Amino acid sequence: MKRLGEANLATWYQRASRKPLVIRGARQVGKSTLVRNVAKNLGVPLWEINLEKHANLNAVFATFDIAKILQEISLSLRATSVCVGPGILFLDEIQATPQALAALRYFYEERPELAVIATGSLLEFTLSEAGFSMPVGRIEYGWLGPMTFSEYLEAQGDGSLILILNDFQPNMSIPLMAHERLNQRLREFLYVGGMPEAVARFIETGDAMQAVEVHHSILETYQEDFSKYARGADLEKIRRVFALLPANIGQKIRFNRFHPDWKSKDIRRSLELLTRAGIAIQVTHCDGSGVPLAAGEDPTVAKLFHLDVGLAGSLLGTGMIPFEEFRAGRFINEGPMAEQFVAQHLWNSGWRTQHPSLHYWLRGGQNHNAEVDFLVQNEGDVLPIEVKSGASGSLRSLHQFMAKGNAHTALRFDLNTPSDQDLQIPLMTANGLSEVRFHLCNRPLYMAGILKFK
Repeated sequence: MKRLGEANLATWYQRASRKPLVIRGARQVGKSTLVRNVAKNLGVPLWEINLEKHANLNAVFATFDIAKILQEISLSLRATSVCVGPGILFLDEIQATPQALAALRYFYEERPELAVIATGSLLEFTLSEAGFSMPVGRIEYGWLGPMTFSEYLEAQGDGSLILILNDFQPNMSIPLMAHERLNQRLREFLYVGGMPEAVARFIETGDAMQAVEVHHSILETYQEDFSKYARGADLEKIRRVFALLPANIGQKIRFNRFHPDWKSKDIRRSLELLTRAGIAIQVTHCDGSGVPLAAGEDPTVAKLFHLDVGLAGSLLGTGMIPFEEFRAGRFINEGPMAEQFVAQHLWNSGWRTQHPSLHYWLRGGQNHNAEVDFLVQNEGDVLPIEVKSGASGSLRSLHQFMAKGNAHTALRFDLNTPSDQDLQIPLMTANGLSEVRFHLCNRPLYMAGILKFK
């Protein structure tokens, strides 16, 4: 299945000034397959070694002797021409040999012409160990998440729907038949999710329960991974936080929800590790006073989302709902799942070169009863985003935010066809009745990965 990151990876390879590339992301989002596909499409050799199967090489990497390291890799691969001429040296599951991470700087300094790619699962658990750090300034990063909705459409062979989405411009309409078809695919995606193996299994068999089986296999693999990097009480906390994460989707973090007797700092550390590993997504409160948004954030206030809507649904028991009922009816957590869908698409555009971050707005004071689901940067402006799981819903919180005067355009995702409108809303504020004016872009949920507005 084609991934949006393939073009970015090919561009990196063809760049003369490239540095060793570390692709980060949770297990089974498709990192290894991405590298293999790019090497195949470029027509260059791929020297791939899975370091989980060659953990003995850690001592060799610790020498930082690049010639010796390449010789040992050649012997491990039973090849005589490793890293000779154009090609990619692919160090898969690099977290199994932590010294290989430190050695990347010497590949850059001594063999800059060699294209080196490293991938790993739960790298942050390895990096959290005392005294270990990445070679800053001598490597590049890429972040890969689950498949986006557009990638899912392409895997389904819905090229005509992708063209409609890509060609869309503000004030354009989408044909009603295409809109209904896209909403149907959206419902499928909420069930199947974007993990490549789950998508492939569903497309091959047409049986959504096959995708759910893949979900449970992936979730079990995550649990097994945690035991490699944590022990005792720390392992118990990570596993509990991971298990309860879907039930907290879209909610402000309250540590006692995970366990009333555990220390907040311990749960915070578990959440931080899961977030850095790409399994959890934290959306941080921001005052929205201007850009960059990070300048006005409050890191002590955040809400949670999961890596993937399909995995989260399976943890919550979505697989117990017959697929046809799910596609046709309503379910109790539609709102959180809609917000999860938008969150993972704002976080994951298919490929990122910087660590992604998301923000939202929560009105200050004792009564935090006004919240805007997301804030993103639109060039030099703040763009507030509201998410509705149906075709209607109140926008009172959005009106409160727009009254601050820090944004002129807002975006609402719901189940309606696209529309644009200029609004004038009477609003009671601390200074009395005033009129709030702004431009509202209404977009269907399935366009969450394609931010096109006035």
